[in-house]
Amino acid sequence: MGVLTRGFQGRRDSDPDLPPGQYLTHDVPVLSAGPTPTIALDEWRFTVTAETGARRTWDWDQFMQMPGEERTVDLHCVTRWSKLGTTWRGVSLDVLLGDVDTEADYAMVQCYGGYNTNLPLEDLLDGQSWLVHEYEGEPLAPVHGGPARLLVPQLVDRLVLRATVPVMLVPTCER
Repeated sequence: MGVLTRGFQGRRDSDPDLPPGQYLTHDVPVLSAGPTPTIALDEWRFTVTAETGARRTWDWDQFMQMPGEERTVDLHCVTRWSKLGTTWRGVSLDVLLGDVDTEADYAMVQCYGGYNTNLPLEDLLDGQSWLVHEYEGEPLAPVHGGPARLLVPQLVDRLVLRATVPVMLVPTCER
């Protein structure tokens, strides 16, 4: 009897950078549960709300004036695809949360489509995540979350929350 199930043997590439069970793709597959939101740049806002209710909001022009970083990372999705060496440009969450006084352990991240996810702050800080606005040197397309989305490459499939809007800092993980 084999140790691995059949699902972990199909489409496997021999690239040593791929985790077990993943296959290499040369595009970024788009999985969506609804219509892709299109947000005009003059209407786009990103807000951080601390557990105290204190808020900090940036419009698109203010966001684009913030110090940006370019990062090249590998993406691995729970649907088994991987794309290696993707290049993104955006603002580190360390910068966006730098002036926020909080004792929260989690962030509830929401998007324009109404979806949300909870993430431990320890996975978002220390140079681990960015609010990105470019992919491969081009403005981030709406189908991939443009104009801006959260990128947390060390967590499998946390790229999925497209068109990121607010981050609410919360003391415990809310489900």
